[in-house]
Amino acid sequence: MWTYDKPYDVIVIGAGHAGAEAALASARMGCETLLLTMNLDTVAQMSCNPAVGGIAKGHMVREIDALGGEMALNIDAAGLQFRMLNRRKGPAVQAPRAQADKKAYQFRMKQVVEKQPGLDLKQGTLEELLVDGGRVRGIITRSKTVFLGKTVVMTTGTFLKGLIHIGDFSYSAGRAGEQSAERASEGLLRLGFELGRLKTGTPPRVNARSIGYGATQVQPGDEHPRPFSYHTAKITQEQIPCHLTHTTPVTHDIIRQNLSRSAMYSGRIQSVGPRYCPSVEDKIVKFPEKEQHQVFLEPEGYNTLEVYLNGLSMSLPEEVQIEVVRSIPGLEKAQVMRPAYAVEYDYVPPTQILPTLETKPIRGLFFAGQINGTTGYEEAAAQGIMAGINAALQVKGEHALLLDRSQAYIGVLIDDLVTKGTDEPYRMFTSLAEYRLLLRQDNADLRLTELGRRVGLVPDGLYARFKARKAAVEAERRRLQQVKITPSEHVQEHLRQADSSALNKPMPLADLLRRPELDYRFVEAVAPPPQDVPEDVRESVEIEMKYEGYIQRQKAQVARFRDVEKKAIPEDIDYTTLPVISREAAEKLRRVRPRSLGQASRIPGVSPADISALMVVLKARQGARGAAWH
Repeated sequence: MWTYDKPYDVIVIGAGHAGAEAALASARMGCETLLLTMNLDTVAQMSCNPAVGGIAKGHMVREIDALGGEMALNIDAAGLQFRMLNRRKGPAVQAPRAQADKKAYQFRMKQVVEKQPGLDLKQGTLEELLVDGGRVRGIITRSKTVFLGKTVVMTTGTFLKGLIHIGDFSYSAGRAGEQSAERASEGLLRLGFELGRLKTGTPPRVNARSIGYGATQVQPGDEHPRPFSYHTAKITQEQIPCHLTHTTPVTHDIIRQNLSRSAMYSGRIQSVGPRYCPSVEDKIVKFPEKEQHQVFLEPEGYNTLEVYLNGLSMSLPEEVQIEVVRSIPGLEKAQVMRPAYAVEYDYVPPTQILPTLETKPIRGLFFAGQINGTTGYEEAAAQGIMAGINAALQVKGEHALLLDRSQAYIGVLIDDLVTKGTDEPYRMFTSLAEYRLLLRQDNADLRLTELGRRVGLVPDGLYARFKARKAAVEAERRRLQQVKITPSEHVQEHLRQADSSALNKPMPLADLLRRPELDYRFVEAVAPPPQDVPEDVRESVEIEMKYEGYIQRQKAQVARFRDVEKKAIPEDIDYTTLPVISREAAEKLRRVRPRSLGQASRIPGVSPADISALMVVLKARQGARGAAWH
């Protein structure tokens, strides 16, 4: 055993989507950072779906970008098809999504990491954490090298005792073809952590030249693709179409006849899989009335013929998988290049971490990504950047950065994890956010860039671009509120063509824009702005104007929410000694140790009556100390 001659401020374990963001964040904040990965060739590898974004997930990618992260820039450079989802629905649920050239995505992120000053990328496997006096001091690798560090961020993905299943065949691996980390789980148990077991899976990949695309439905990208990053001027690469097909009654029969050979239904897999991304076996068993399920054919890159069969995740034997695939329209002659598989892995139930993502048992140790029970690249990257930021801030002796539920989807994600925990892979949805009209994908920069700047992740050039966009939004808002349109024949004719009622007196452009049947293009036609307004500025202004009443209502709700969040709960309170609180609530409160009354109210098993009783106790306690309760 020997000790590496360079001590680090932050050591990040694992170079997936969480690890890359964590390491880049801490290094960009001026901390000497080590990023340790089991395989240098798999930095930011897309192990499953070759895509970024989607409902709520796309929101988080733009939030990562606003804070100064890399994921949005990376997908803008490596995307092969871009779509804005839910265009016909309200602005709260519209979200960007892009198919990625998975190798281009991986290689670009690896290069960004390698070029980052203050960041060392090394190959190695975590064997043990060095802990002294309840604080992490560094790590020991499998090759018996000691790396000393002031903080450690663990982003181990599916590698903690990873076990892959294909039918009745199983083997230890964190990903197909890669070894699992067997000893790290044992070390966490010795340090007092409770571990759980989760499962995820991936579908087969097939050769594009064996697909009969004529039997499928083409799914093109947007004609004018929108970038993910606020700092990408334009998407210039050629877009490749995806295609849509579906399972058939024959598909379902094959699966039913072979359920006993499925690792999931034969009893070989005991852990819980993702509820909202179920295996095809689950779909057939749980929704027997459905005659078909969608299967999306998604290309994996410009320079490969591999096609990802989204919607066909399974753990059946390989020969059965081929039968299943070939029972689907367009795939009758498909050549399976990689079989589907399920993977089980250890995770740490996240009520054992703080809102900073630092662990409760060990100071200076942070967890991010699937180790906390989440699923998805975007959820992992969001946690990664926050863990990297807070590890760096701790090293610097500065206050942690916390995002609450009214500020960001990232805040919703972390609060759900640390307050409610999870016993199944957690996935973000817009429905989980109470203030989703405020947390839109179009305004992530307006919500978070100042915070990214404050911690040192938004450099001068990007900050100047943000300030210019913010000023343009504010200027156009003022123009629409101040400029009045008169009932001229020109205006009345435009209103008739739009099936909108005529004007009988001058009206501010803002009021005109609030009419449901009119949009910004109409206002622009009857009263052109003095200079061209960028599309992203038009979008933000139009949404703010059209939904102003609803937005103000949510802002009032946020004010009440923050008032309760300010009511702090002392860390030393002993809930078991409070007879006014139920035994179940006392146990849940003791386990989570909420920081505020608001957080306490969101803990499952803690009733409104318990919260009222706790409020009385805390007010009395503060009164006895002669201080107001804040």
